[in-house]
Amino acid sequence: MMNNLKKLGDEVSAWPNISAHPHRFGGKEFLFGSAEVGHTHTGGIVDIPFPRSVRDALLASGFAEEHRWVPNSGWITFRVRSEDDVKHALWLMRLSYLRYTLKTATDPRGLLEQESAQMNLSPEFKSLLEKFVPKADNHSATEPLSAA
Repeated sequence: MMNNLKKLGDEVSAWPNISAHPHRFGGKEFLFGSAEVGHTHTGGIVDIPFPRSVRDALLASGFAEEHRWVPNSGWITFRVRSEDDVKHALWLMRLSYLRYTLKTATDPRGLLEQESAQMNLSPEFKSLLEKFVPKADNHSATEPLSAA
């Protein structure tokens, strides 16, 4: 179990603009600037905040569970029990990460296209993320994303 969480944490920590810190309730949290992308707890629990619309789509698709402490919120919980679960937890974390990177990317539309293809996003999830693409492209340079 701990090896799976370590693998997950190592991968997420390697993404551009991500920093890892101890979480206030134990485990490790991953931040994009000051925004939390998600956190892990011992025992294989992964908690990730999403806008309510994304959270609702994740629950309806069976991709995550309601958060155990704040079920009526944007938070989801996913339990990592196997190597395949690590891959899915990475997908969920990347989905959370993507909404922040779209806001700061030099070419947010291109980034959304690239990440949608790499992540095999359904049209529904791609559409939900489109609202994070700024109306006018942001011309501040950011590090390109590494392949997921």
